[in-house]
Amino acid sequence: MWDKQKEVFLPSTPGLGMHVEVKDPEGKVVLSRQYGSEGRFTFTSHTPGDHQICLHSNSTRMALFAGGRLRVHLDIQVGEHANNYPEIAARDKLTELQLRARQLLDQVEQIQKEQDYQRYREERFRLTSESTNQRVLWWSIAQTVILILTGIWQMRHLKSFFEAKKLV
Repeated sequence: MWDKQKEVFLPSTPGLGMHVEVKDPEGKVVLSRQYGSEGRFTFTSHTPGDHQICLHSNSTRMALFAGGRLRVHLDIQVGEHANNYPEIAARDKLTELQLRARQLLDQVEQIQKEQDYQRYREERFRLTSESTNQRVLWWSIAQTVILILTGIWQMRHLKSFFEAKKLV
């Protein structure tokens, strides 16, 4: 919380917390959890695209009336960089060679995910390009038909005009 008199952020207040909700691009909830004044969360999503992270403070109502502010620090890590390998090695009692092998496997998995995501984006781009191409084709056909009809109408109108004036 923000202290107005000292103009600094106070250390974590007991009872202060955040509700975190993460949604994938399809709108499905991947993570929904309540945290205390400090916390860390990770999630794995199998859907490529933009994810939505919503943070809700449990002190928002009081802070709005008091004119207070909250400080939130986000450190977003994606892929194999999100793993804490020294912690994994200590927990699973891995040798340095086993840890390095796990890191390489994680990197290969990340490369595969990136390739899948690029294929997905390429497919979406191809579909968008084909749709745009189809619309341009129909628009040009419509313009050509309108131009031909306008030409036929002008020729008939001019013919009837000259016949009425007895010039033809």
